[in-house]
Amino acid sequence: MKRKINFNLSVAIVFPAFLSAVYANEKPASELSVEELLNVEVTTVSKKAQSLNDAAAAIFVISQDDIRRIGARSIPEALRLAPGVDVARINSHQWAVSIRGFNNRMSNKLLVLIDGRNLYTRAFSGTYWEQTDVVMADIERIEVIRGPGATLWGANAVNGVINIITKQADKTQGGLLTAGGGTEQIGFGSLRYGGKINQSTAARAYIKGDVRDENSLKNGQDAGDSWQKMQTGFRLDSDYTNQDSVTVQGDAFYNWMRDNMALPIIQNTQPQILALQDQANSFGGNVLFRQKHIFSPTSSYQFQAYYDFYQIKNIQRLENRHTIDLDFQHRFSVLDWHDIVWGAHYRFRHDQFNFYSGFAQIYPDQRNDQLVSGFVQDEITLIENELWLTLGSKFEHNDYSGFEVQPSARILWAFHSKHRLWAAISRAVRTPSRAEHDLSLTAGSTNVDGLPPLVVRIEGNRDFGSEHVLSYEIGYRTTAIKHFSFDLTAFYNDYSRLRSARPLALDPSNAPNYIVQPLVFVNEHSVHSYGLELATVWQPFSWWRWDAHYSWLKMDYSSQEAKEEIGQSPQHRFFVRSALSLREDVDLDIMYRYVDRSIAIGVWRPVTIKDYMSLDIRAAWRIQKDFELSVTGQNLLQSHHQEYVNPAFIQPVEIDRGVYGKFSWQF
Repeated sequence: MKRKINFNLSVAIVFPAFLSAVYANEKPASELSVEELLNVEVTTVSKKAQSLNDAAAAIFVISQDDIRRIGARSIPEALRLAPGVDVARINSHQWAVSIRGFNNRMSNKLLVLIDGRNLYTRAFSGTYWEQTDVVMADIERIEVIRGPGATLWGANAVNGVINIITKQADKTQGGLLTAGGGTEQIGFGSLRYGGKINQSTAARAYIKGDVRDENSLKNGQDAGDSWQKMQTGFRLDSDYTNQDSVTVQGDAFYNWMRDNMALPIIQNTQPQILALQDQANSFGGNVLFRQKHIFSPTSSYQFQAYYDFYQIKNIQRLENRHTIDLDFQHRFSVLDWHDIVWGAHYRFRHDQFNFYSGFAQIYPDQRNDQLVSGFVQDEITLIENELWLTLGSKFEHNDYSGFEVQPSARILWAFHSKHRLWAAISRAVRTPSRAEHDLSLTAGSTNVDGLPPLVVRIEGNRDFGSEHVLSYEIGYRTTAIKHFSFDLTAFYNDYSRLRSARPLALDPSNAPNYIVQPLVFVNEHSVHSYGLELATVWQPFSWWRWDAHYSWLKMDYSSQEAKEEIGQSPQHRFFVRSALSLREDVDLDIMYRYVDRSIAIGVWRPVTIKDYMSLDIRAAWRIQKDFELSVTGQNLLQSHHQEYVNPAFIQPVEIDRGVYGKFSWQF
């Protein structure tokens, strides 16, 4: 039975905290000023430390304080703070996350990293978000690049790069215990402890767990999508000389998930849709080694190696994947006006699939693939402290599409100390997935009076190649108005060779029981997209900050078929957040979102998702310096609302309103 709580109770809990903040005494908060926010250090744009204000890219940084204050329990929830990022919750454990369109469960044009470890899976060229987790308090920052980052990061960094950077072990000394629960987030907790091994070496270890309740269907019935997760891990950092450092870290996780699935199969020579309760589990782990050496302030190298493994088992399939990744990069300067970074990369993967139900198969069921790449990028100072030109390219070879070249050119003009103007042109590719090459899948069936049932069968194609984008961007940042920052980006993307499904001749060999309509993956669609992304911060007082961002996206399709097969992301998205700290020990944060309607991909026809508004409120009280109590209400405007349609579900899942309490103790 689904657990419920009266909404009036959540108001009764949150509202007194609001009153206590309003009538509290004024005290400056510890948050960064508007000017300092633009000068935070970022590394994802150029693979070197630089000020956000001096990055020639559309970049946004989500800080640890931001994550804590909105009560984010997962990385996708935290990503809602960034402009241009489309985050849709599918059910209790699945997410659809993209940048600048093309959002779905299998989003394949976004590259996600945790501490340099690539979370990309070749299964569908995307990210399993339910397997992407850390102790949220251990995140130092999340750097979000909107737009191609392929020159440095390689294939699949087509529309953006999300780099999740955790704290070094010496910054997490002592213990941290968190626990809580509520209506949807039934129970959660984490324990992390860090200590010094010697003067130059620190380490930490953690364990965490989450239990989430099922959501609702449109008719109010339970969706049957509950979720449980356990994860543990460690990190060790050592600065063993003044010039050398090493990091070793690893994680292991176990997921248990439930879903109500609609499984199309052929049974007793008849096409059927089976309604099944799926009980899935996944487990895996990783270990990473990274070594850095600094020759001088302008010269250094880094070597990184990691091994990653996961297994997913559900009612449909068993999937195993192993990844070994080696990466080297070197930075140096020439003549004081060339800052060059170059590198080489090798990745080996092995996968194995086994489908149980007969609705799909992959041939061969096991496959190895390799990727070899190199890159070079040169930041050229044209006018000292005023004008910089950055040129570079990635060169790589993979076993699916062969040789790929991904160049970019960027220019930054600091024509005033409080103004930055930048522009970029980039080429990026999205390489084929295992499914697009080797999958054979029964997608669904339909009945027409007087005719045999029509069964749609999707077939992989070894000739399916990479998708391409040529991207043009221009951006402007300023803090000319005191206590106010303004960041505007405009872009135009020309996508070609996008995936399409070409119908082949009908196969009547199984008539009169059914007729098969084969669809084969080919590169025939194209899209032109353009839009604006605006992010502002206003800090009228040291203890009160407002963040707001707005995104507008327009997509022009080459055909009606392209529109129906690709779907339509929200055209308008608006976000505003008030972060209030009127007293040293009390915080109140209010977060409002508006998401325009979108069109999801269905088996037979597109499905419209209505626009929606969402309101989250978090109130926190630090009883002592190291002990905090908080209450967070999520999705407070409706009892439940829909954010995504997954055609694999019997009915679309709607995301429920939830309230949870939490305590955090540092010792």
